[in-house]
Amino acid sequence: MSDAAQLAEMIQNANRVLIFTGAGISTESGIPDFRSPGGVWSKMTPIYFQDFVASRDQRRESWRRVFNKTAGWTGAKPNTGHYAVAKLVDMGKVSRVVTQNVDNLHQHAGIDDDKVIEIHGNASYAKCLNCGKRYEFDDLKPRYEADEDLTCLFCEGLLKSATISFGQAMPEEKMALAEAEAEIADLCLAIGSSLVVYPAANIPIIAKQTGAQYAIINREPTDQDPYADLVLNTEIGPLLSEVIELLEA
Repeated sequence: MSDAAQLAEMIQNANRVLIFTGAGISTESGIPDFRSPGGVWSKMTPIYFQDFVASRDQRRESWRRVFNKTAGWTGAKPNTGHYAVAKLVDMGKVSRVVTQNVDNLHQHAGIDDDKVIEIHGNASYAKCLNCGKRYEFDDLKPRYEADEDLTCLFCEGLLKSATISFGQAMPEEKMALAEAEAEIADLCLAIGSSLVVYPAANIPIIAKQTGAQYAIINREPTDQDPYADLVLNTEIGPLLSEVIELLEA
């Protein structure tokens, strides 16, 4: 059987599929990943959460990166991989999409917000670290350009891009929801993740340990390959597009 046929058969036989995505699904949209040569962290040093909170200079640098679009995900469009995942959701096969990505491309591909669990946050808006109020970047840019230290208009808490930074606590509610979905899935597809960032990378393992089949689709091998029932090292968009064609045939 071809790679696509094997994966299509697993999906066809499943009733509740959990999809777990990482940066690899978005590289075909022109978004660099984080750790590879030429990736985000080879171009700029991460700003740790504790440094963001403690230092106005670090906060200014963080906001400079936001408004200069340094990370490269602003303006990107979904690719065939994102649309294939959205199609699986539309077909009723996928219960939830758990993503490590912050680029909002699953939603841009047509998946409802309540079907996407963003365990590393979202880079398309800001939040108050104290009260959680959402702020749009367009509304904050004039304040940044006026050299303000960006704080909440309601509680004066610090404002930050709604991503989870190094050293920042994971969102407990979303992690709990992701783990609960993993426990009731009968198939987990890890797509485009290096599966080295924990605790996020525990999600597919939880699914496997509670009885789900496990397939990994990634360009490179991962440390979790020995636990998987199927490992496909290939381009994501073309593979998933072929899988959709087989499922619709």
